[in-house]
Amino acid sequence: MKTQLLTLKKDLFFLALAFAAMPVFSQSKLLVGSWRLIAANKILPAGSEIADYGTDPRGIAIFTADGHYVIEIFRSEHVKFVSGDRAKGTPDEYKDAVLSASCHFGTYTVDETNGTSEEYNDAFLSSDFAFEAYLLDRVKGTITFHTERASYPNWDGTTRTSSFILEGDKLTWRVPPRTDGSTPVSVFSRMP
Repeated sequence: MKTQLLTLKKDLFFLALAFAAMPVFSQSKLLVGSWRLIAANKILPAGSEIADYGTDPRGIAIFTADGHYVIEIFRSEHVKFVSGDRAKGTPDEYKDAVLSASCHFGTYTVDETNGTSEEYNDAFLSSDFAFEAYLLDRVKGTITFHTERASYPNWDGTTRTSSFILEGDKLTWRVPPRTDGSTPVSVFSRMP
């Protein structure tokens, strides 16, 4: 009996140690997976929404169950380097290359809540379908990106929080406003 208790204590100790060694992230299992970009827009200070990365932007977002992420967004039109050598671009080619993409990776956490979201209410209430039915297939909250590296170096080692809404297989998030007052909006569709 004493031997069994001692063995049980050891097992519990190692089990607790294993849990303590695991990364601690508050994850929404609803976001885990791969997502294809379907829109990369911006809302101007006056309220109109326009394309931010061209008419047919491309991109992907991947959220892992253990709290890692990668996001890549590319403008639909790229200026090719005339020299054919990325180390020999012109200033305009380099500028276009930097401004035509937004990429970053790191870890993320999710704060998931249900209910109405003030910043999205107008769009929901003006829709053609029943608002009550919509609430059943909708989750809102925030995603906090702990960015390890980014195509925009000022984001390296930073933490940024974006509000999101998940409607079935459609994930939309808003980034905090830029210095020009515009608010980026990214829309993704879950990949099968």
